[in-house]
Amino acid sequence: MANIHDQIKNVVDTNDVVLFMKGTPQMPQCGFSGQVVQILDYLGVPYTGVNVLADGELREGIKSFTNWPTIPQLYVKGEFVGGCDIVTEMTLSGELDQLFDANGIAYSKDAADQIRAANK
Repeated sequence: MANIHDQIKNVVDTNDVVLFMKGTPQMPQCGFSGQVVQILDYLGVPYTGVNVLADGELREGIKSFTNWPTIPQLYVKGEFVGGCDIVTEMTLSGELDQLFDANGIAYSKDAADQIRAANK
């Protein structure tokens, strides 16, 4: 597991925003991964998608890396943010905007406001 954890740490440390997901950003293979992709894409956030279905060791390794049992998993500037429910809640509360602002991550504030307005 140490080797896979080193690989995961490298990906997380060398990319500002990383989404470990089932499938790819172009073709998510589960609804939860798809929802986080939709949020990030709508906000215009540049991110790296990592398909855990392509590698069983990675799929298990990411769960033990964060001690978080589900996928997708979003990382911003090396920090684990959460899965689909947490990312959705943070988007609706404005906390995701604050996280992006605090870390210098580019995103569309207008798009974030539109998501919140549509979900009131």
